[in-house]
Amino acid sequence: MPDDPTPPLDEGALRALVPRVLATLVRRGEDFDAAEDALQEALLDALRAWPDNPPRDPRAWLAAVATRRLVDARRSEAARLRREEATYAEPRPVATEAGDDTLFLLFCCCHPDLAPASQVALTLRAVGGLTTREIADAFYVPEATMAQRISRAKRTLRGRTLDQPGDLAVVLRVLYLVYTAGHAGRVDLAAEAIRLARQLTLATEEPEARGLLALMLLNHARHRARFDAAGRIVTLDRQDRALWDTREIAEGVRVLQSALAGDRRGRYQVEAAIAALHDDAASAGETDWPQILEWYDDLVALTDDPVREDPAAVLARAVAVGHVLGPAAGLRETDRLREVLGDRHRWHAVRGHLHELAGDRPAAAEAYARAARLATDIAERDHLVRQAARARAGPA
Repeated sequence: MPDDPTPPLDEGALRALVPRVLATLVRRGEDFDAAEDALQEALLDALRAWPDNPPRDPRAWLAAVATRRLVDARRSEAARLRREEATYAEPRPVATEAGDDTLFLLFCCCHPDLAPASQVALTLRAVGGLTTREIADAFYVPEATMAQRISRAKRTLRGRTLDQPGDLAVVLRVLYLVYTAGHAGRVDLAAEAIRLARQLTLATEEPEARGLLALMLLNHARHRARFDAAGRIVTLDRQDRALWDTREIAEGVRVLQSALAGDRRGRYQVEAAIAALHDDAASAGETDWPQILEWYDDLVALTDDPVREDPAAVLARAVAVGHVLGPAAGLRETDRLREVLGDRHRWHAVRGHLHELAGDRPAAAEAYARAARLATDIAERDHLVRQAARARAGPA
C-alpha cells in the first residue's frame, strides 16, 4: 500500500509567524535589515524542509535558522576569531516568549527617525507581511519607488538600538493606515490591524486607542456587504444590512462608550461615533443625519483650518449638510474645497451624490463621469461609471 501523500505546507500559517519571529530577533538586539534578510532565507529553508519533516515548534525553528544565517553573515564579513566560530557554528536553542511580539515590532516600525511614509511602508512590510509590489499598489507608486523607500527606512534603522519606538499618536496613525489598506480588499490585514489595536488598548489608557479600535470594528462590521456577488461596490445606502456583523457592531459601541467616558475626545472617537450612527440605522432612510452633522462639526473643529488641514472631513461633512440642510447647502460646502480637492475623484463623486439628491440627474451624471475619469482604483472607477449611467437613465 503506498504511503500517504505529504500534507501541503500551510503557507498562511508560515506567513503569520514572520512578524513574531522578526520581532524576537530585533528585540534581542539584531539589526532590523539583517534580521529580515536572515528570516527570508530561513523561510526558504522552511519551504524546502517542512513538508517532509515538520518541526515541533515552527517559531523556534525559524528563529534558530535565522540566527544561524545572521551568525554566518557576521563570520563571513568580519572574520571572527576561531573560538567565536566554534561557538556559533550551529544554531543554539532560541528562547521564544509565549506572548506576541508583533505589537513591539509595530512600535519599532514607527521609530521617530523615520518619515511617516516610511513608517507606514515598513509596517506593512514587516507587520502586515505585504510584498513590495502590494505596498506600491496600495499607494499608487511604482514598485521601484516603494522598494527604495523601504530600503531607506531599513538603512535609517541600521545599527541603532530600537529602544525609542514611535510615540502613541504616530502608532495610532500608522495602525489606521494599515487597517485602511486591508479595508480596501485585504480583509486579513484589516483583521490583523484590529488584533493589534486590541492589544494596544491593553497597553495604554489613552482614549484615542479605544476610539481607533471602535472605529475599526464599526467599519469592519460592514465588510461583507460592501461588494455584490460580481465583486461590484455597493454603497452604504444600498447595502444588505442583514449581512452586517451585529456582534462586531455591539463590541464597537461598547468600546466607543468606554473611550468617550474619558471626556477627552479625539479624531478616532468622533469618527467612530459617526460610524456607530450609520450602523445603528435599520435602513438608509432611518439614518440620524442631524446627529451625524453634529459629530462632523466636532470633527472639523479639531483643526484650525479644516479646509486645508482636513479636507476629507470637510467633504464628508458636506454630505451630512446636504441631507440635513438640503443639497444646495451641501454643494456650497463642496465649493469651499474646489481649490484643494477639485482635481480629486472623491470631490466630483460627492457632488454627483448631492446633485442626485437634488433631483438634477444630468448634473449628477456629469459629476459621476468626471469622477470616474479621475479614479485610479478599477473597482471604484467601474462603480462611478455605473452611477453615471444610472443617473442618465433616470428613474427606473
